[in-house]
Amino acid sequence: QEQLVESGGGWVQTGGSLNLSCVDPESTLSIFSMGWFRQAPGKEREFVASATFVGDVRYGRSVKGRATISRDDAAKSVYLHLNNVKPEDTAIYYCNARVDGKIDGQVSGPYWGRGTPVTVSS
Repeated sequence: QEQLVESGGGWVQTGGSLNLSCVDPESTLSIFSMGWFRQAPGKEREFVASATFVGDVRYGRSVKGRATISRDDAAKSVYLHLNNVKPEDTAIYYCNARVDGKIDGQVSGPYWGRGTPVTVSS
């Protein structure tokens, strides 16, 4: 059973940057894809970014050009860097993992973290 733990959320000023981390400390599996989703109050969950074991990265439309996802498989971790943040980036950010396939705007994995909140102040 994968147990994802996010960290790095908090308050960020508009125009600043944020760095989120997700670790799966108990993982004994080779996780093919790890990624990030977010959900703002009153809105649907939104795909942010994903990275596969073989280096394929994908970004959601609203963060493309501002986000960088990376993973460290030795550390069982995935990271998200988002720069030039905007108030609309305010959301709870969730880590997601899928053992056997890709993660993107249409497909997510079965493993989720509890989320880390990010608030962007104007």
